[in-house]
Amino acid sequence: MTSPGTYRMLADLVLVIHFTFVSFVVIGLLLTWLGYFLRWKFVRNFYFRAAHILAMAVVLLEALFGVVCPLTTWEIQLRKLGGQIVYEDQTFMQYWIHKIMFFQLEPLTFKIIYGCFFTALLLSFFFVRPRAPGWLTRKTDAGTEKQEPATNKDNPETDHDPRDS
Repeated sequence: MTSPGTYRMLADLVLVIHFTFVSFVVIGLLLTWLGYFLRWKFVRNFYFRAAHILAMAVVLLEALFGVVCPLTTWEIQLRKLGGQIVYEDQTFMQYWIHKIMFFQLEPLTFKIIYGCFFTALLLSFFFVRPRAPGWLTRKTDAGTEKQEPATNKDNPETDHDPRDS
């Protein structure tokens, strides 16, 4: 049998994971634009940007279809199994993370916020284009089977950068 303390610890772990996910979504967009102006190469990383937009797409779809985030559901279930009264019998960490992450607003307000944020992410794909991964930018010379980098007209690394003017 698992002790209530174990369930509480697991609930705290789920809360920290949830907070990390939310931070990734919010801070990722800020880093993308900051990195654009400071010329940080990692903000053009295809995998970083794909994971970022996918994470926000999940949040937006959950809101549009009225799905409660599974991380929230798991945390509540674990707290109940740990004998805690959900969101009243909190540790210091729980109190502050919940205070930062959860707001009492109408569901429509969240849908609008998430939709605007997702639109900002899509615009960042247009203005701060990610580099295509190597497997997409290589072409094979039919005669020699030698792989050479393909020319990519949309490559932000080779295009004229308006910041250089």
